[in-house]
Amino acid sequence: MSEHPILNWNEGGATHSARWRSERSAAPPKRVLIADDTMTADVAYRHACEGTALLWRGDFQNARQLLLALARRADKKPRAPRAARGAAPTPPPAIAFPEAFHLHRQARSQRARTLGMVLIPLAGDYSVPLRRAPDVHEACTETYGPATEQTPADGGSVTSLRELLGLIGAHEWRKKGIEITALGARIHPHYGVFAPVREEYVELVAVAPLPAPGLPLAFDIGTGTGVLAAVLAKRGVTRVVATEQDARALACARENVARLGMAAQVEIVEADLFPDGRAPLIVCNPPWIPARPSSPLEHAIYDPENRMLLGFITGLAAHLESGGEGWLVLSDIAERLGLRTREMLLAAFETAGLQVAGRTEVRPYHPKVSDKTDPLHAVRAAEVTSLWRLMVR
Repeated sequence: MSEHPILNWNEGGATHSARWRSERSAAPPKRVLIADDTMTADVAYRHACEGTALLWRGDFQNARQLLLALARRADKKPRAPRAARGAAPTPPPAIAFPEAFHLHRQARSQRARTLGMVLIPLAGDYSVPLRRAPDVHEACTETYGPATEQTPADGGSVTSLRELLGLIGAHEWRKKGIEITALGARIHPHYGVFAPVREEYVELVAVAPLPAPGLPLAFDIGTGTGVLAAVLAKRGVTRVVATEQDARALACARENVARLGMAAQVEIVEADLFPDGRAPLIVCNPPWIPARPSSPLEHAIYDPENRMLLGFITGLAAHLESGGEGWLVLSDIAERLGLRTREMLLAAFETAGLQVAGRTEVRPYHPKVSDKTDPLHAVRAAEVTSLWRLMVR
């Protein structure tokens, strides 16, 4: 039991314990109330905001409705003072983008904590012992592992409804896959592995001119789902070595290349950045935002202190064959947020002994670009994603 976090609560005059599951590495709540269909959304929201978790014993679908009601309350903007309701709206004070970004992350983190206070029990076989509960066995097995590996205190475990719904959604994505135009096929992301829903960066790799025809070898650094390695293989690269550190990403990439019939052409290896040897083409699509992840699931989005970006840049020359190219796929959103400058990026190229042989760019077309309610809309609307072609000077 000491290997896993434990959730404790009182129910029916007795103390109960169960294994606490959180893929976001959230600590088990210290205060827990038993809740069911009789609890109103207002009461539930007050408890959640105060940090009291609600262990649900009612109808599962009603718990989902409650979560939606809590989300509406969390997203509701505060009402203007009575005296100002008839006056012209006052524009919000201008906030520099770095501060706006951090405030946005803080708000999202607080929202996630509040909505994570609705808890759902899981039996030892991953069934949900609630009325009208769906079958989540397969989704839980994909994320947690076989049910036989459980070490419950009293026959099961507890997780937040919000995370459980995330597992269910990820399971559906994994089953259906995401159509990738450049491949003419689907990529099936696993839970916790960054899904290639933004195809513009994939298209950059699909159309950039190769350093030479009939490339015998390419490296794909930080492959994730394996999508870029598969694109390189489809373009005719004889052998692609794709690296990853994350266990889920390694399994995901191997499954995808096997599904695509590329297992003999694409090798997935566990490595921090570069594999052994040199290659005439090395591709890397690092996380684009230099900030600290707030949970393990955010490591594909945030790159603390530009670790992966700078690691790729500084190590590239030692792994490129003579005349070879390194392709860095990178958005300028960090620059537009004031978290990194273009001068810093160019200086890193210079220090590493690299020169820019060319750059192609594309504007994103994902839904957030047109979402004017997004606090970072101005940044997203102006964002440009580039493929930098780097060579050793």
